[in-house]
Amino acid sequence: MFGIGIPELIIILVIVLIIFGANKLPEIGTGMGKAIKNFKKATSEPDEIEISPTKDSISQDTQKETNKEQAK
Repeated sequence: MFGIGIPELIIILVIVLIIFGANKLPEIGTGMGKAIKNFKKATSEPDEIEISPTKDSISQDTQKETNKEQAK
């Protein structure tokens, strides 16, 4: 496991406890879990998003522009 044994992990845990305190550890764990979950979700989603307009949205846009011109 990357050359890290039990003694090294214990030392790292003690340093983290000293820096952040015992009250902040659950918040840090929750944040890390959410970050990993969002990263996995982002990597598994398709890259392309279709943004081609539909006929209805085009007609609504042109209608709005016509109404704006008539209001002037």
